[in-house]
Amino acid sequence: MNINLRIALLCLALFASPFNGLLANESPFGQESSSSILSSPLASSSLLSDPEFVPVEQAYQFNLVVENQQLVFNWDILDGYYLYRDRFDFRSLDSSLELQPASFETGVVKWDEFFEKELEVYYSQTSVRIPFSSTSNRLQLQIESQGCADAGLCYPPYKQWLDIDLQTGAVDISTVPPASQQAGGQTSTENFSLATVLIFALIGGMILNLMPCVFPILSIKVLSFTTTHQSSRSRHIHGLVYTAGVVLSFVAIAVVMLALRAAGESIGWGFQLQSPLFVIFLIYLFFIMGLGLSGYLEIGSNLMSLGQLSKRDEGLMSSFMTGVLATTIASPCTAPFMGPALGFAISQPTYIALLVFACLGLGMALPFILLAWIPGLTKRLPKPGAWMDTFKQFLAFPLYITAVWLLWVAGRQTSMDVAAAVITGLVLLVMGLWLWKLSVRPTGRLIAIAVITAALAAPLTTLSEDTDKAAFEDYSPERLASLRDSGQPVFINLTADWCITCLVNERVALSSDKVAQLMNEQGIVYLKGDWTNSDPQITALLNRFKRNGVPLYLVYPRGSGSAQILPQILNESMVIEALTQASK
Repeated sequence: MNINLRIALLCLALFASPFNGLLANESPFGQESSSSILSSPLASSSLLSDPEFVPVEQAYQFNLVVENQQLVFNWDILDGYYLYRDRFDFRSLDSSLELQPASFETGVVKWDEFFEKELEVYYSQTSVRIPFSSTSNRLQLQIESQGCADAGLCYPPYKQWLDIDLQTGAVDISTVPPASQQAGGQTSTENFSLATVLIFALIGGMILNLMPCVFPILSIKVLSFTTTHQSSRSRHIHGLVYTAGVVLSFVAIAVVMLALRAAGESIGWGFQLQSPLFVIFLIYLFFIMGLGLSGYLEIGSNLMSLGQLSKRDEGLMSSFMTGVLATTIASPCTAPFMGPALGFAISQPTYIALLVFACLGLGMALPFILLAWIPGLTKRLPKPGAWMDTFKQFLAFPLYITAVWLLWVAGRQTSMDVAAAVITGLVLLVMGLWLWKLSVRPTGRLIAIAVITAALAAPLTTLSEDTDKAAFEDYSPERLASLRDSGQPVFINLTADWCITCLVNERVALSSDKVAQLMNEQGIVYLKGDWTNSDPQITALLNRFKRNGVPLYLVYPRGSGSAQILPQILNESMVIEALTQASK
């Protein structure tokens, strides 16, 4: 395990540990009048300011039935919330009590975005049966559960401690461990104040500077200290301006997020990266910045200043915008380190939530503040030299890698067509900027602008269009034979992703609303055979019609009859005419 990963995991453990019980608010002891049914009490404190979410003890309530040497927990789960099966944990706190393996009901299997895998969960209600044996009439045990809301909030693991008297039926249920369990240095959640939360938020923000999507941006700004901003006053001002950019960006994103959540939107931190358009914008931005650092593009170097206006202001806007950019791209890196803090923040009143987010931003800006305000640290920076140009070029590679990662995100959000269009757009963008540098006449500049415009528009065309508007089925000889036996008209499209003619035909002729409507109205079944990878069945069909490659378009008429072979280059009217004849 490399040293950076070890440091990250250590910081994660330090940062997450105080938050384990922050959402598990202390509730009073309670019991039912019946000796056999024991209910968990409702907490009356720490209500959430956001009405969309409720405290954990209100979302998941249980009653306990003791019967036939079994503990039967019956959970009632609030609508829109669920519990994880594999997050239940039951432990005896007394050597006289022995718990047998728990028996669970069958839940619902769903893809869980929090754990990024399929998990079995329970909605509405569930029961857990635990056989037990005890030499005492007093049972002491700890139960743990964890759940989430469909709207996007996941609670930390929730622990409760039960003290049951089998003779009287009395039970104490607490969210604070008994004194015997606090021995050995364990601390209850009540010892953690808001100040403690803010301190750990500060630490979490500092960790973000080590992330690969943030480190290059910060390094570029630090490098500027070796060539400019030599006076202490200038360094102080730039440190404050950069801090303002980071903190205000954290707070601004938090305000928008909290406002949208209050309006009913199911979003969380980093929601801006849920927009494919915003992700594509970042891809272009990081790619151009990388070109600038690599020395291939002068305009990229200007962009790296991020708003440096003049020598007089010495790039104050640059410092501010660097903070804004660092915050924007840092948000997807926050989940492993700041998940507990963010979960705590959104469950608090707005002013506390914004204070937590501000501390996260302050923590992220803290290394730069120290560098700007402590002269000894600045003096330890390497002196300017040829190494700076080499290091600057090296920093381009993390930016390229970040652009590739964002490209993968955009592809997952949309489709491979969009990812390919973005790559094409990047190539056209470089071509347009290259033409701009070569051009000395207005005509050449206009051509460069046209190419750059096409580069920016390329991803938008794929985002707004759907290649296959007509519903299709995968081709197979068995499916074709079945359809022909029933006399249905069939349209077959044999294609491949690497076939440019195929893709153009699908875009121009097969994706129109008229073609889709005609197939739907006339009951024409659309079979598509994808020959991107080798497929013996598609190869056999090609050979039957004496073809050795795609595209191949076949139209089988209603009833019986042989297939009509359409030309390899299609237009909409040609397809509509063939389908109309086949449907008669």
